[in-house]
Amino acid sequence: MAVTTPFQTLFAVPMTCDGCAMSITDALHKLPGIIKVEASVKEQLVSIEGTAAPSAIVEAIQATGRDAILRGSGSSNSAAVSILETYHHAHLQEAKANTADAANPGSWINQRLVRGLARMVQVSPTETVVDLTVRGVPPGTYRATIREYGNLKDGASSTGPVWASQQGSKEAEGPRGYLGTIEVGPNGYGNTFLNRPFQVWEVIGRALVVSRSDEGDGKPLSNEEDTVVGVIARSAGVWDNDKTVCSCTGKTLWEERKDEVAKGML
Repeated sequence: MAVTTPFQTLFAVPMTCDGCAMSITDALHKLPGIIKVEASVKEQLVSIEGTAAPSAIVEAIQATGRDAILRGSGSSNSAAVSILETYHHAHLQEAKANTADAANPGSWINQRLVRGLARMVQVSPTETVVDLTVRGVPPGTYRATIREYGNLKDGASSTGPVWASQQGSKEAEGPRGYLGTIEVGPNGYGNTFLNRPFQVWEVIGRALVVSRSDEGDGKPLSNEEDTVVGVIARSAGVWDNDKTVCSCTGKTLWEERKDEVAKGML
């Protein structure tokens, strides 16, 4: 289903003058579904209201020559995020974790890079929008599903079946955890933006899996190279996150962003 309910997003964007703010505002208003854009040079923030996907907003801002970091979306307790990783090389972890090879480029630690990102925003009591992006995976048609459990001990294999409705409810369209499909092109990149009838609190702590595997024969998911998985965690609302320096590392927002990009973060 197409996303029709507007929601708010807030991005940190480096701007030096009113011209920067105008350039970003003009670029965002070219996106379908944008209702309102407010850019503050003083606060280094851009607030957007509309139905455009956060990933599309980031791309539009980056096209102006600036980077963007999502600081929050929706209201308090209405947003979630899942960072998707591959567990294809999990069998190497135990063998190499305690050796010098663990720090080398060919080891488990370096091979387990981020392969995707899902952002969720609840826009009504019965509707949550999902902005899902994957990259660095083989081309093809992938299924995106929310699983019963958030157990990543064995990667996708330990996340259980697709999340279903509570006992006694009707599932005319199949399990509630089935999000849909995503097409990944020859460049290894794919994106989809959709809405589903659940509330954010219902999926916090569960796992999200994107895979080409066919589960029709009842076999559990395996950690193939084309399967990525992550736990769904609560994320900040539009005005819930005002951090600019990490209290743990002392790194600024943009220094953390550079580290995340190096690890494959979208």
